[in-house]
Amino acid sequence: MPDFHLNMGSYPETRLRRTRRNDWSRRLMQENRLSVNDLIWPLFVCEGANIREPISSLPGVERLGISQIVEAVGEAVELGIPAVAIFPATPPDKKTPECEEAINAKNLICRAVRAVKKAHGDRIGVICDVALDPYSSHGQDGLVREGYVVNDETVAMLCRQAIVQAEAGCDIIAPSDMMDGRVGAIRRALDVAGYLDIQIMAYAAKYASAFYGPFRDAVGSAANLGAGDKRTYQMDVANSDEALREVALDISEGADSVMVKPGMPYLDIVRRVKDSFGVPTFAYQVSGEYAMLCAAAERGWLDREKVMLESLLAFKRAGADGILTYFARDTAKLLSQA
Repeated sequence: MPDFHLNMGSYPETRLRRTRRNDWSRRLMQENRLSVNDLIWPLFVCEGANIREPISSLPGVERLGISQIVEAVGEAVELGIPAVAIFPATPPDKKTPECEEAINAKNLICRAVRAVKKAHGDRIGVICDVALDPYSSHGQDGLVREGYVVNDETVAMLCRQAIVQAEAGCDIIAPSDMMDGRVGAIRRALDVAGYLDIQIMAYAAKYASAFYGPFRDAVGSAANLGAGDKRTYQMDVANSDEALREVALDISEGADSVMVKPGMPYLDIVRRVKDSFGVPTFAYQVSGEYAMLCAAAERGWLDREKVMLESLLAFKRAGADGILTYFARDTAKLLSQA
């Protein structure tokens, strides 16, 4: 019998393992890299002084009083994180069917943004959601008429909400409501009010996902929504082509950047959006994704740091220009040590 090994010659001619053999080579050949500049840190603000309220379904995440939000943003500045997204845990007595607190220039989010901007100025960007669910007694993102979330009346409220947030110092308005035509209406409202330089990051492809539960706990809207759902305005989780239509509309209406939400279960959407439009594209690693990884790590089933970095790098590989993630601070610290 011939010696098979000796007769193989140079087979195989292409050996992809050559470039993987050494650390220096792996680093040289790496196609995608995660940096601190890719991170947006979501924060939750609540009423009260010196407040830190743990969120049981979001391990390591807290609701913070305004002074603690200012401190957290200061830490983000020191770590080089380029932007934070601040979400309000509105007190229950401020929530109403008509969501009037959303357009109160002295509401919780506006006071928090003013405090952050007074302390940190333009050293970091501040992103604010435009949607009514933090202020609604029914938990929906818009105004409800006869059991249905109405579009145009909601959009009119969103425009007023965007203006009070811009007045407070918000740098990026992020409409997360998924009403039709809201990006164009908000852009016009901002421009007429003189806020021509305020950016719009549209939640362009936001799905009616089951991964949002811990976030709703954090802002206190889970109990308000109850057994209700948001499927009449958020996207069907089965749809992909429709996401491209939504993104195209938001770009045509003046969005400066677009977002896909949730993140990892929708990396195919991130890729399609980036390939189709080439615009700044962001993804939100939502609360359910974060909570699952943390829970598995707490039980010793996964290495927290490794899956954290791997999951975020997956967003970059899919085409995301940046990621909203509750891992932002921890990731920034790790990257600074690399």
